[in-house]
Amino acid sequence: MILANGLGVGIKETKSGLQRKPMAITNSVSRSLQTPLKFLKRNAVVYAEKIAIVDGRRQFTYGEFGERVNRLASALRFAGIEQGDRVAILCPNTAPMLEAHFGIPLAGAAVVAINTRLSSKEIAYIVNHSGARCLLVDAELAASVRPVVGELKTVQQTINVDDHAGTSPLEGLDYESFLESGSPDPVRWRIKDEEETIAVNYTSGTTGRPKGVLYTHRGAYLNALGELLETGVRPESVYLWTLPMFHCNGWCFTWGITPMGARHIGLRKVDPGEIWRMIEQHGVTHLNGAPVVMVSLLNHPGRPKHLDRELTITIAGAPPSPTLLEQLEELGATVVHVYGLTETYGPHTVCATQSGWASLPKSQQARLRARQGVAYVATDDVRVVDEQLVDVPADGQTLGEVVMQGSNVMAGYHNDPEATARAFRGGWFHSGDVAVMHPDGYIELRDRIKDVIISGGENISSIEVEQTLYRHPAVLQVAVIGVPHEKWGETPKAFVMLKTGAEATEAELIEFCREQIAHFKCPSSVEFTALPKTSTGKIQKFVLRDKEWDGHVKHVQGGKSET
Repeated sequence: MILANGLGVGIKETKSGLQRKPMAITNSVSRSLQTPLKFLKRNAVVYAEKIAIVDGRRQFTYGEFGERVNRLASALRFAGIEQGDRVAILCPNTAPMLEAHFGIPLAGAAVVAINTRLSSKEIAYIVNHSGARCLLVDAELAASVRPVVGELKTVQQTINVDDHAGTSPLEGLDYESFLESGSPDPVRWRIKDEEETIAVNYTSGTTGRPKGVLYTHRGAYLNALGELLETGVRPESVYLWTLPMFHCNGWCFTWGITPMGARHIGLRKVDPGEIWRMIEQHGVTHLNGAPVVMVSLLNHPGRPKHLDRELTITIAGAPPSPTLLEQLEELGATVVHVYGLTETYGPHTVCATQSGWASLPKSQQARLRARQGVAYVATDDVRVVDEQLVDVPADGQTLGEVVMQGSNVMAGYHNDPEATARAFRGGWFHSGDVAVMHPDGYIELRDRIKDVIISGGENISSIEVEQTLYRHPAVLQVAVIGVPHEKWGETPKAFVMLKTGAEATEAELIEFCREQIAHFKCPSSVEFTALPKTSTGKIQKFVLRDKEWDGHVKHVQGGKSET
């Protein structure tokens, strides 16, 4: 199958990954392979005695981390895993999940990290579609796999991870015994080309079957280094795993924390109270997550009034409101706003802060920082284009689609050449996101293509309406979609969750919007309700939309999954 590599270059998907014409060697020294495996190989020696991972009551030094990864890799090889195979893992943010991100590629295989909140049938589909030969399952999640064990066509061995009291693991070896079957000695790399597949990440599948996004060793290496540059991770940094490792391999932070010799703090469950406790206990300096996670932290009764230590929060997954960014800054956090998709290894752009912004009013600073920004140092430029791939004017008003190229763009979709061709039409990856380009070269999202509301011929950005509602002091979370309207075709409707103890009426919120934005953009109705979310905290607008449009006909363009 011929795929695209984000550069418009044809390459072929094989069992081991991506096959391309070898580069000519112009001197006697062969070029170095760019792979995240380098990071742990180095720091297992450099920081051998330094704590690398804290996972509940367990902790491992970088030396022990390296030995456990070697054991996992060699055990997988002894079990018959060959170069180019897939190994799937269903596990929360614990030490074994982190070890798998190094040990599986070291064995020559690709990581298939599965969303822990999927149904049994969805898990079976991903395992079968990826062709995983081995499956690692945390004991707490075994119940999700047990009903479909007989349907896993390619799995030859199941490994049970972290056997907890009161859980019933699947039939198979336990993880620690499996590691004992391997060797702690350094394992020789099997990869021959940095364009081989290191991971297969499955999209949310909200517009159909989930697609397997192919990551390469080179892309993961570059994106991991990009995270270090953009978020300021240092050797003394402490990173708390609030972001799921299964989501774009934790935006490549699974690999990106390790090269600096920083510390990983595991987290089984995202609970605001527990997160604040761990920030205090471990001296956490960095954490990542979607806006909804940050809202829950800000609104937890046990949170501090002001941070007494450094905390860098990297936020993505949905466009954050300026109000949220301003509140995080007032708390004392340093906010790094990034943007990307599963197909771009997670973050691809960053709203790089300009020195002149500090003199502006806080509200204006927040509006500037709410933009999606410019390309990472480690990525290629990002463009906003019309249907002919012509750049739209940099006027902050003309709408276009965000497109990307480069090593930090997926190699393609596994076993789906048609979807790959559509995604890379014209030689650029099409994000499905609508944005404007500002005169200073910063992009700002206006909507997903499928979420733009067209009312009476006028385009309405659901993001703009949402950000307006977030300014109301009673609003905790909000989602705006287009709903059927007899005269205008569709009209905005807001779904709102209020803060605990707060009150607001439908009429009050509509009038609040009318005071700040054009009347035709304002919601015609407001429903107070809990909002459906993905496992990464993103609001599932399609669930709301499907309910409202049941029995009506509406044409929407499909897009791709966001980070």
